This record gives sequence, C-alpha cells and structure tokens, in this order.
Amino acid sequence: MTKYKIALMPGDGIGNDVMDAAKIVLEKIALDAEYVHADIGWEFWRQEGEPLPQRTLDLLETCDCGLFAAITSKPKEEAEAELIPELQGKGLVYRSPIVRLRQRFDLYTNLRPCRAFKGNPLNFRDDIDLVVFRENTQGLYAGVEFHPLPEDLRAKLEELSPRMAAFAGVPSEDIALSTRIFTREGCRRIVRAAFEYAKTFGYPTVTIVEKPNVIRETSGLMVREARKIAAEYPGIALWETNVDAMAMWLVKNPQTYGVLVASNMFGDIISDLAAQLVGGLGFAASGNIGDDFAVFEPTHGSAPKYAGQYKVNPMAMLLATKLMLDWLGETEKGATLQDAIAAVIEEGQARTYDLGGHASTLDVARAVVEKLSPETPGL
Repeated sequence: MTKYKIALMPGDGIGNDVMDAAKIVLEKIALDAEYVHADIGWEFWRQEGEPLPQRTLDLLETCDCGLFAAITSKPKEEAEAELIPELQGKGLVYRSPIVRLRQRFDLYTNLRPCRAFKGNPLNFRDDIDLVVFRENTQGLYAGVEFHPLPEDLRAKLEELSPRMAAFAGVPSEDIALSTRIFTREGCRRIVRAAFEYAKTFGYPTVTIVEKPNVIRETSGLMVREARKIAAEYPGIALWETNVDAMAMWLVKNPQTYGVLVASNMFGDIISDLAAQLVGGLGFAASGNIGDDFAVFEPTHGSAPKYAGQYKVNPMAMLLATKLMLDWLGETEKGATLQDAIAAVIEEGQARTYDLGGHASTLDVARAVVEKLSPETPGL
C-alpha cells in the first residue's frame, strides 16, 4: 500500500505542459505515492457546464493532497457564449474552480514564497527572500455578489448606512455589489500561520498589509487581530503598512521584508508584485493549505496560445512540487529538489524563452533531474 495518494490536475492550456515536467521530476524523486488524474478546467465547463465536476470533488476526498497546473477563466458573458448549444440559456454561471476548491476544502492559507535564485537574469535584486501569506477563502473573493442590486437588499442598506444616499439617483439595475466579508477567526488563523512560519524559519518580522484608514471595518478587524496575535510572539516584530504603500516599498526596498500577511485580494496583488521581483510568474509557486488538505500550484495562467508547444518555464510548477513535498513532511526530498532547481538556474544552461534561452519545458525538467543524482541526500 502506498504512503500517499495525490491528485494531478493539469487543467487547461500549458497546464498539461508543466504537469508533464512535474511528472518527470516526481518519477525521479520516487515518492511512495499513487498519482491519480482529476478532471478540471475549461473544456469541462464547455461540455458539461461544470469546470469542477462532482466526480473530481469525490476523488479529492480520497486523496492526501492535489497538484494543480493552470486554469482558463473568462468573464460571465464570454463563459456562457462558449458553452455547447445544449447548455446555453440554462442560467449556468462559471465560477473559478480553484476558488471553489479553496472554499470547499477550507484551504484558508495561500502560501507564496518569492525567493531570488542566484543566476536568474530576471531578478530585481539577488537578496530577496519574501513569503506572502494570503487569506484564501474570505474577503472580496467570498463570492457574495449582486447585479442588479436586489430591491430588498438595497432598502436594508439604505436603512443601515447613510452613505447609500450617494447612490439615491442610480437605478438598481445599474448597481453591482461585491461584499468584502471577514471573520475574526479568519483573520486570526491566517495571521497566526504567518507568525508560525516566521518563527519556524527565522524571519524577524511579519508585516500586515491592509488599508484600515479607509476600509475601516474589515481591514480594521484584521489589524486589531494581528496585534493580538503578535503579542504571543515577542521575538518577532509586527510591522503595519497600507497596501498602496506596500507596493511602493516592495519596489524600493524588497530586501527589507520577510513575511507579509494580507487579506484575499490585497494578498493576491502583493504576491504577484513580489513574484515579479524574483523573475515573474514563471518562478511563482503557491500552496493552498488547510488543516487536513492542500492543493499546490504555479500561479501563472493557462496561456492557451502556447499550449502543447512545451516552451514555457516549468520552474513555478517544480517549486510548487517542492512545497507539496514539504507539506507532506518529505522535507529532505523538498530541500533536495530546491537545491537542484537552484543549481540549474545558476548554471544557466537550460533556460526557456523568458530567460533568453531555447530550452523546452521538458528540457528544463530533465536538467533538474540530472542534478537529482542517486547519491543526492533525500533520494
């Protein structure tokens, strides 16, 4: 009986390309695992009206974790237009499968390491070592939205908030509302995860990235809870900054920061900015982590124009695999894989087009495998 059962979800576009790269590396690592394919993505939306079929959810319930590659996502009207004719006009609404996975399995921590590897020509600086903790299930991505604004909801909002008077002359059909929902526990658990990580890996600071001077209730709750949690970690300083200022400081002094923690949308934005500082989305991996289940992924899109060409950078996918190994407790194998990735980047012989090279996606994976010799610790 194998030790782990892992769902592989290639998804769309280049997702298949980078997943093939990950499979090459996983075969060499020889993890004691059963790998099972799980359906997810745009084609299932088009053909079935469901990009995350129930059979996939049922399969994931039997797995230890998932490794996900890339997904196509389009606005509401475009998504409906691409349904097969039999499904159009039935009121089906596309929702991001990865967002649904985060909410369905309560994967409340989005972990985004952003490390500058030596020899990467795309590094903004070579001394960057950032980790972003993004709350993953609440905030503006909770999915509680309305358009047009229901009249009964509008009446209640007008009753409760005098600020609704600013929209008195606007018809309800011309108003769209997205809610930003925080819970106290949601704030506390993401901040605690950030402090625990800082404590484990020796980071001296945790920076809370919000906007409490304007978004007073939700950002205010997050900052207040962060201060309470920080009191439990006297050796780690809590820094507080507004999200707009954080964008500026990350460009000016990224080497100053270690662990950042933010709500869902702010964390999404800041983590992409931080990723660009260390080479872009081709190097950006993330873990969607809950108490008992996790899904690991590169954060790039599906880039359909490159699908099947095997030209894109697989490093984000391989770094996501490293995060998966760490979460499974296979930390020695994870460290070995990261060392191999670092060696390939530093040597600069196997580079994809974004790095100015001509290597294929699979060439890079094979170069990493060559660094994973049988004598390498952890294998």
